[in-house]
Amino acid sequence: MIRTLENARLQAMAMGAKFYEIGLFKPACPAAEFNSEKAGQEMLTRIWDLDTIVKSIRWLSYQNYQGRNIYIRPNGEHHLTLVDDLTWISVRQMKECGFQPAVIVQTSQKSLQAWLNHGRVLPKELSSAVAKRLAERFAGDVKAAAWRQYGRLAGFTNRKEKHRQVNGLFPFVKLVEVSARVYERAGEFLASMEAEVETTRLTSAKLRDAFSKNSPEQPVHLKNIEDFRKNPRYGRDGSRIDLAYAVYALSHGVSENDIRQAISTRDLSKKGTSIRQRQYIDRTVAKAFAGAGLPR
Repeated sequence: MIRTLENARLQAMAMGAKFYEIGLFKPACPAAEFNSEKAGQEMLTRIWDLDTIVKSIRWLSYQNYQGRNIYIRPNGEHHLTLVDDLTWISVRQMKECGFQPAVIVQTSQKSLQAWLNHGRVLPKELSSAVAKRLAERFAGDVKAAAWRQYGRLAGFTNRKEKHRQVNGLFPFVKLVEVSARVYERAGEFLASMEAEVETTRLTSAKLRDAFSKNSPEQPVHLKNIEDFRKNPRYGRDGSRIDLAYAVYALSHGVSENDIRQAISTRDLSKKGTSIRQRQYIDRTVAKAFAGAGLPR
């Protein structure tokens, strides 16, 4: 318990946020038959400062023992980026290239997570672009890279079934290194990323303007979601249809709200509760923005 307390405290201190979002994730039942909403999975969230995290270690340990994975991320817009699923070689390359992590956590035998401190709070759009670029550059998990990505909190066990040891126990998440420092190349890297994000925004704006300026004499026929549902290429797979339509619609200037309403015209009850249905639509729209190459 003392070691868990010290690891969690040191990690949160080095991350340097005023408030943190702590996620306690219960994995899905291994026998779940659903692809997107796994049966039985559940996430509890708490927004705490450092002192509250320290005072709650015993409760977090109990929840971890009961099967929940313990995660952490800064609450709201923040100054950090998490690069997930790194190797030791990748971490060494980060340091050699001037991208020294503020925190390094070992989540399993072969996988590391690194938190980089940019020295200033990044807006959401820039933060997500930075996360993806760093993951690409250092061979991290690009698909998961985003401004609000969860990382594991050191001192607790990694409850993924694939990491269960021969003795039936799970490995502890280890705190490898803490410095809290701002990496050397933060200034130049962020300047280049800001220019790239602005260029993307201007390009997207020009595309939308071009679509909106089509004259009445030359109307553009836009497909609706029913056209995609009738298309045999999607094999009546609702998730594929929703995503394909969303990417198409965004690329043709359709508003996010209209896309959400279109997706919700089919029966989403298999996704679970109304909250899970809304979460499904959120994920689909987020994937569509990425697929269309548009900033959000």
